[in-house]
Amino acid sequence: MTKRVLIVNCYFDETRRALQLSNKMPQAMGPAFLAGALSPELCEIRLYDEVSGGPLEDPDLLAWPDMLVLTGLTVAFDRMLHLTAYARTRNPRVIVVAGGPAVRALPRLSGEYFDYVCLGDVEELRDVAREAFGPAFVADQMIPRFDLASWITWLGYVESSRYCNFRCSFCALTGEGRGYTKYSLNDIRRQIEAMGRKKAMLFIDNNFYGNDRKYFLARVELAAEMRRGGHFKRWSALVTNDFFYNQENLEVVREAGCFGLFSGVESFDAEWLRSSNKLQNTRFPQVEMIRNTLEQGLAFFYGVIMDVTTRTVADLQRELEFITGNPEVSLPGFITLPIPLLGTPFFRDCLEREAFLPNTKLRDLDGTTVSLRPLDEPERVLQFVKDIQNLRGYRGRVLKHAAQFAARYRRSLSPLQIGLCVGSAALLCAGNTVTAPGWSNRRRRPVQPRTHLSTTEPLDAVYTPAFPVASRFERYFQPTMVTDGAGQLSEDLEELSVPVLVGAV
Repeated sequence: MTKRVLIVNCYFDETRRALQLSNKMPQAMGPAFLAGALSPELCEIRLYDEVSGGPLEDPDLLAWPDMLVLTGLTVAFDRMLHLTAYARTRNPRVIVVAGGPAVRALPRLSGEYFDYVCLGDVEELRDVAREAFGPAFVADQMIPRFDLASWITWLGYVESSRYCNFRCSFCALTGEGRGYTKYSLNDIRRQIEAMGRKKAMLFIDNNFYGNDRKYFLARVELAAEMRRGGHFKRWSALVTNDFFYNQENLEVVREAGCFGLFSGVESFDAEWLRSSNKLQNTRFPQVEMIRNTLEQGLAFFYGVIMDVTTRTVADLQRELEFITGNPEVSLPGFITLPIPLLGTPFFRDCLEREAFLPNTKLRDLDGTTVSLRPLDEPERVLQFVKDIQNLRGYRGRVLKHAAQFAARYRRSLSPLQIGLCVGSAALLCAGNTVTAPGWSNRRRRPVQPRTHLSTTEPLDAVYTPAFPVASRFERYFQPTMVTDGAGQLSEDLEELSVPVLVGAV
């Protein structure tokens, strides 16, 4: 007898709207990797991604599975609770499995809601399936089921390593204490073959470069080989700044068909980088690093953090003026506020300094909501935060930058590379138009104006059930609180009062 398994990537959009972000990159890969744990012969598997598909509110689909598997980023923890309530209302016998960074940080709280709390990697689903269904329902070999992920089209994704060899204070990987782990070349080859033929491929490693140069070179050669075999036309990867210390690295990846690189610049302010223990970004000047990459024929993508807790608005405005006024560098693909992710050194430092604002919700840790006490007066900070959501006040500079950037690098970059780098301007100035063309608020409920302040930020419409649920699930639609009315750690998160490293090595 077959078992029906629904695997969902849970998501809250930062705008608080019910959007279908069909063009948002990178796309969710968790469900495809998780599906590889299950026997394709004995398990009927469906995947759903709330990023590209919008909030899952289909009663029939939620009633369908024997097992519901939930994953997602930290901020999406409450969405996992919503879907659990829906599924158990429609099918009381459903087995609910949950994993991801929030679940790993909050195992005791998670145990109150989910049947299986996964504290390890995607492979743990094999153990869950073995216990819940029996050993026959476990896949003989764990290969991602990209064929089930309908939202993946022209761009394929492969993971060749996990975690990172650096320990940035704000990173969830630092909080979990997991060591850098490498896949075998055969595993990577199988992933690429399972991906099918794509126009492009992205290595979604936290750090493709890693701490083993011989292994790095072997993966680059494998990418070149698979590219020659027609599996994809071009590829890109995420690397840390130490990759750029050696000029030869740029030449090696370019000759192997690399199209572009993403690296966590975070800030052009060296003092702030040192305060975040991102020391690898202080050795090589950021502008020179980006310019060298672009001149070598590689597109360069990055994001920046606007830390309103340690820097003044005037200082942050100067940095934005520097970026938008310097055509030597590409524009960032995203701008975010500092996010005190659960269990990280930054999170614990914020607790010790009593930096959290009162009544901050876990859902507010999304990079667009001020959840920590700002350095400047709140009114000025909140106006700044609202403005940077679409770069109000900088759009003229962005347009000028795009033209100058294209002219500067027209000989070293292809039209497509220039288009994608310049496309960052569109993402910054009109993100929803680019990533969610034709989006609609599915339930057509009025969207409350945002305050961008965690203490007063209204909840998303999805906190109101889309269809009737059993009364015993009322608390599943209450927000998980980070702090109470006094700004102290809430009862929801009391297990974080004692630092614990999950999976420390």
